[in-house]
Amino acid sequence: MKYYIIAGEASGDLHGSNLMKALKKEDPKAEFRFWGGDLMEAVGGTLVKHYKERSFMGFAEVIMNISAIFKDFDLCKTDISEYQPDAIVFIDNSGFNLRIAKWAKKEGFKTNYYISPQVWASRAGRVKDIKRDIDAMYVILPFVETFYKTHNYPVTFVGHPLIDAISGREQISETAFRVENELSEKPIIALLPGSRKQEISKMLSVMLSLTPDYPNYQFVIAGAPSQDYDFYKQFIKNSNVHFISNKTYDLLSVASAALVTSGTATLEAALFKVPEVVCYKGSWLSYQIGKRLVKHIKYISLVNLIMDKEVVTELIQDDFTRKNLKIELDKILDQSTRNKLFLDYYELEKKLGGKGASAKTAQLIYKSLIT
Repeated sequence: MKYYIIAGEASGDLHGSNLMKALKKEDPKAEFRFWGGDLMEAVGGTLVKHYKERSFMGFAEVIMNISAIFKDFDLCKTDISEYQPDAIVFIDNSGFNLRIAKWAKKEGFKTNYYISPQVWASRAGRVKDIKRDIDAMYVILPFVETFYKTHNYPVTFVGHPLIDAISGREQISETAFRVENELSEKPIIALLPGSRKQEISKMLSVMLSLTPDYPNYQFVIAGAPSQDYDFYKQFIKNSNVHFISNKTYDLLSVASAALVTSGTATLEAALFKVPEVVCYKGSWLSYQIGKRLVKHIKYISLVNLIMDKEVVTELIQDDFTRKNLKIELDKILDQSTRNKLFLDYYELEKKLGGKGASAKTAQLIYKSLIT
């Protein structure tokens, strides 16, 4: 079968690559054409456009790049028409994917959505469009399945693919990791400032402002695969700061604590059982618009949303200050706080449904094509 897969950021590239591997097990002659990144390209097939080329964050930036975005819509539609896939698989990336899905459904293509748009957080009216345009929806969060049930739209909860990605990774010993990356024996505080330049710029300087207060720790920045070291080095002022690119899982496996920009990384840190503080600060305009769109959502981190309670502290917008960040970091370095967090993290993992998300999704997509 011919599969056309559309992912729009680093996490989508990761989950897309694992889905492709699973599809190849179901369908050994599978052919792929996709929008994604290096991980999907490594599996095989044709990369149409890299997510780095269209990584626009926030309402203001989207407006500034609207011409390029519309060109991408036209390119994608033309490319799908020429390729004539047996199935299209959309991965998250709702702003782009839902528009393509509307067109694709009218054109008669089979439409699958893996990792639902966050309609449960804002603009629930989009469910009507999803019901019209998407043949099958595969969700990775248990509360999302419940949300869709209230809208009379049957979806399939497949579990979270991060569990597979983490358990299936090639592991390295802590000693080898420290030696390989020239790290000392001091405990590590991991900094995960995001993957886009705009968010890194807003987050990293505040995170790094704490380094003089913790001489007995070393701070390690998890560099995103989409950014070069030259961009990060402008923020690094102290000697107890290190930079490691594209090794986030290895870093989390040895970290004592983490400061994490809101997003998939908050769940990754929790699954590695790393005590964390969740941080977020956007542009004033984007934040004001976003706040009005998600009035009914109590939390922004996946950890708290899944658990439906405050497991990890969230420092959002004006609360994200050096003072507050230090207070919260001190808390998660205290053993009593850590013990409680570990118990919540184990409960979180149970709620996510265990291994096999990619395999389950691949089986269901392939079965829908041959029956």
